Amino acid sequence: MYVSADSIHFQESSPEQFGVAPLLFWANLINFSVRSIVQPFLPTMSTYRIIPCLDIINRRVTKGVKFKDNIDWGDPVEFALRYCEDGADELVVYDVTASAEKRSIDFDMVRSVAEVVKVPLAVGGGIGSLADMERIFEMGAAKVSVNSLAVKNPAIIAESVKAFGSERIVLGMDPFAVSDTKTFPSGYEITTRGFRERSGKDAVDWAKQAVDLGVGEIVVNSVDADGTQAGFELKITGLIAEAVSVPVIASGGAGSTEHLRDAYTIAHADAAIVAGILHAGLMTVSRLKEELRSFGVPVREK
Repeated sequence: MYVSADSIHFQESSPEQFGVAPLLFWANLINFSVRSIVQPFLPTMSTYRIIPCLDIINRRVTKGVKFKDNIDWGDPVEFALRYCEDGADELVVYDVTASAEKRSIDFDMVRSVAEVVKVPLAVGGGIGSLADMERIFEMGAAKVSVNSLAVKNPAIIAESVKAFGSERIVLGMDPFAVSDTKTFPSGYEITTRGFRERSGKDAVDWAKQAVDLGVGEIVVNSVDADGTQAGFELKITGLIAEAVSVPVIASGGAGSTEHLRDAYTIAHADAAIVAGILHAGLMTVSRLKEELRSFGVPVREK
């Protein structure tokens, strides 16, 4: 091809005359042009999140099994710093006895953690009003998680979404398996106040109602699997992920990289919460990510 003042001219040539370089040039140009047109319409591959969780009692990180026999692991600020430096995508902090004790969340504890965290921070436990949420956001938290409050007063979801945006409002739920599938079609009932009270709500129905009210994300913390390190409760996590249009986070039971892989690939969770195996030093966030990549599971870079 050559260009004159008024036209473009093509002439026949062969690889023997000019080598393969011109052919490769045009092939690459055509390929680039096609990709640039098609790429915006291609689905993008999701990357899955790993979220360390700090359950706090008396300003100490603790962890129990099925909400009982909690072990004291140490200072929440130290754990927050460690997990952020190791590549945590987000961090969640729960004041786990606040609702049961019918008191407000420990704001001083929240502030101390928020001051050192460099990743999105979600906070839950003992949140009783929009004013509590605003105060937590002013401390630097990215999200608040409502559980018992929302079950008692579902309208708070719509009110908080209107005030702060759906992306900042997370529904936490603590479902457990029941045999009465007539009353609870999913086979799971929602509990509140740290598994101390049954709500009478079906888990999937409650998730759908919360999404209709505007919640931006749902944490499914299985009471049956909590702290067991025997794997996430894939059934209820998957049922909820299938039923709603917002991101679902698997919680309760993480004991290995395979457990996270299954939560992502079988239950279709968008993220997984990990606690005990990190606190005990049995696993690190960076190692989880490395092993997940070896399984072909896309995770976020540090």
